[in-house]
Amino acid sequence: MNLITRPFILIGDAVIQWLELIGGAGYLFVDAARSVHVALFGKRGRRLGWDSLWAQMVRVGVRSIPIVSLVVFCIGAILAFQMAPILRDYGALERVADIIAVAMFRELGPIMSAIVLTGFAGASIAAEIGTMVVSEEIEALEAQAISPIRFLVVPRILSTTAMMVCLAVIGDIMGVTGGMLVSRGFLGIGMLQYVHHTFDNIKMQDFITGLVKAGCFGTIISTLACHLGLGVTGGAQGVGVATTRTVVLTIVALILVDLMFTGVFYFLGW
Repeated sequence: MNLITRPFILIGDAVIQWLELIGGAGYLFVDAARSVHVALFGKRGRRLGWDSLWAQMVRVGVRSIPIVSLVVFCIGAILAFQMAPILRDYGALERVADIIAVAMFRELGPIMSAIVLTGFAGASIAAEIGTMVVSEEIEALEAQAISPIRFLVVPRILSTTAMMVCLAVIGDIMGVTGGMLVSRGFLGIGMLQYVHHTFDNIKMQDFITGLVKAGCFGTIISTLACHLGLGVTGGAQGVGVATTRTVVLTIVALILVDLMFTGVFYFLGW
């Protein structure tokens, strides 16, 4: 390998690794999608308990509400502070509410909630499943004719997807609230005026596009976490590597998918 060919080899290796990741995660998602009906409504003994699904929803979604709320609230407050000087120069300081509302509902609410959830729940899912692989619990399930996909992957994907949508709504509200409190306390914009501008500029398509993104983000987080967790090798060290890769790769994937969605919505006029 010389200096000329080395960059191309490294780029090729990176592309192959990404394609393997996308292919493996895609195959896992399709397999999980095929198992959803059986897992939820199949015969007794083949389906997972609804209690398992509720437990995952509480663990993934409910427990992450405080940290998601805090982060997105601060993002809304930061936006208000940063935009105020520029808008004041143009005599449009009250437009702070307009920008924060659109930015939160369309972009920042879903993506920031997803990034926080990646660190909060995605890493946990990968570590939990990876530990089960290392301790041979997955093999024990298969030896009893129990599908690991149906009993481990399906509830995590369903719960993360559903709760990601709920967290996005909470994030939207907290982000707007953060901007409103800063506007009221430091920028001299009344709360009623702020609320009036928010509702005047938010359209239903802004809300819906944010929820569509949030649902896809939740599916990406859980699918990648489960895929990387199931692929753990090398004992405890492998679990740590899988956890780190889950956080890094999932955040990169979320940003790329968000860019794709934004581009599509832009050209569709949404």
